[in-house]
Amino acid sequence: MKKNIIIFVFGFIAFPGAVFGATCSQMNLTRCLDSVCAINVNSNPAARCQYCGTANAGTPPTTKAMQSLSLGQSARYTLTEKELKDAPTDPGQRYVWATKQCIEKVSGCTTDDVSEAYDDLIEQSCKAAGVTAQMNATIAAANNQTATESSCLTTIRACLTDEKRCGPDYSACAEEESFNNFFSSCSVEATGCGDYIAQIRTDLSSARTTTVNNAENLITSIVESYQTAREQKLYSAQAACKDNKALNDCINTICQRSMPNKCDPEASTYNSEHEAAEQFCKFYEVACELL
Repeated sequence: MKKNIIIFVFGFIAFPGAVFGATCSQMNLTRCLDSVCAINVNSNPAARCQYCGTANAGTPPTTKAMQSLSLGQSARYTLTEKELKDAPTDPGQRYVWATKQCIEKVSGCTTDDVSEAYDDLIEQSCKAAGVTAQMNATIAAANNQTATESSCLTTIRACLTDEKRCGPDYSACAEEESFNNFFSSCSVEATGCGDYIAQIRTDLSSARTTTVNNAENLITSIVESYQTAREQKLYSAQAACKDNKALNDCINTICQRSMPNKCDPEASTYNSEHEAAEQFCKFYEVACELL
């Protein structure tokens, strides 16, 4: 618990202004993160998941029309195309990279603000991929009037992955028995598909296994991303303690912002002003000793 509190304290070190009243704008922070992680999000609901979530969500589509959200917006809170050329392609690394860039761009924000503003959006994006797939399957079934193997597969899949049955992520069919029961009822409803049932069952059983396994991998990936973020905070805190950098930065900031003579060594008030600044910043010294 002590270590978590210490790391939280050091979330302010990169931007001392946060200690003295600056507020993180989650709107601007989200704009910045979106310029890295939400490319073409209007046409690709899974964008945030693919760019900054997990490789299990697949590779984002590459088209000539692909544009960064930063285009047409103020570069003050977004990353430019030129800056994005340095962004990693691995989703986990890209999220860490985006975090670093955006807390530098948006004043007063920390890695905790990034998690609060963006982790839910990434998880929603990952869920959206499954929902979109289900909708596409339903539309495809409606467009196929003839009972072919393809149309039967589409119809049964849409039935099976309905929220009231297995669900788009097959979470309600993790057990073989549940899958068999739902598949049987969906097969009965699929008119004219008797000749294809055996093959379709094999295909959908394989899809279920893959989806369930990928869900476990996604959870592992999310846990690892949180672990990476925590480790980054710890490393930042340790670096700030080296040579009393955090303490000295704090004293200098207090002197410049709050002391009438800015702790000028030539002024008669130097000792009193500097001592007051040291007392104000004492918590950095205590935190470093605990760390």
